[in-house]
Amino acid sequence: MEVLKQRILEEGVVVSDEVLKLDALLNHQVDPQLTMEMGREFAGRFADCGITRIVTVESSGIAVAFATAYELKVPLVFARRKKTLLADPDALCERVPSFTKGIVTDIMLSRQFISPEDKILFIDDIIANGDAARGLIKIIERSGAELVGLGVVVEKSFQAGARTIKEQGIRLESLVRITSLSGGTIEFGE
Repeated sequence: MEVLKQRILEEGVVVSDEVLKLDALLNHQVDPQLTMEMGREFAGRFADCGITRIVTVESSGIAVAFATAYELKVPLVFARRKKTLLADPDALCERVPSFTKGIVTDIMLSRQFISPEDKILFIDDIIANGDAARGLIKIIERSGAELVGLGVVVEKSFQAGARTIKEQGIRLESLVRITSLSGGTIEFGE
């Protein structure tokens, strides 16, 4: 998506050779028009897959996942990172490290909102090391649902996450692939 690449160049902040801050358009502030365009793009790429439900991990993936669910006219379910007093005691749970937060958290998805009959499209904002993605994929597998694919807004292809997901035989579609952040410069790949 050329418009997304341009916005990343204009508003992204390279923090280090491994970290790109996208708060201005994805992780803190959300541009509704751009978000809906990303949702349309994902919906188009997975239109023929019979998707019955979109899943994501809270919180940065929710906006794009919502836009995709809206376009596909299916429900969106997000895995929670924090247990609440109202949490489903029988929820599917996986412990995952967070690359950007530098901590280990539990992600939980209520069995009430995913079933073996579902065809799932997993939407996420950024894939770096892929720990959260692999955790949610394990939850989807344990539910008995079929994971049709993973759509990520930004793939940092110089880190192992996307590669390890693809090696599992999972279809992964990226709107933008970043090959390097070296020297503070964002380099895109095809």
